[in-house]
Amino acid sequence: MSIEITRTKARVKALLQAHSHLRDNDPRLICNIWADDMQRINLDPNQTSSKLFMLHFINGNITNPESIRRSRAKLQEEEPELRGKSYTERHKKSEDIKEQLR
Repeated sequence: MSIEITRTKARVKALLQAHSHLRDNDPRLICNIWADDMQRINLDPNQTSSKLFMLHFINGNITNPESIRRSRAKLQEEEPELRGKSYTERHKKSEDIKEQLR
């Protein structure tokens, strides 16, 4: 596991532990990580243009949303206490779809 993925996973875990409402809401989770990223590189979210944000994203200064989502999914798989209310529903639907495809 790369250092960046490990760091992202630790950041996601800290947010999931501190804020249970983020456990079922990837967009909010991603925005929390991005707000932290922006603060780290001295960008004011209220004053930053989307063009500047995208430039930082392309250059790797902003965490990839897929890395955040995957970290959340892996953590919830490994640590049941980090699961949100919709975790069981999502997995039930996933199993139903897999069964239909067979």
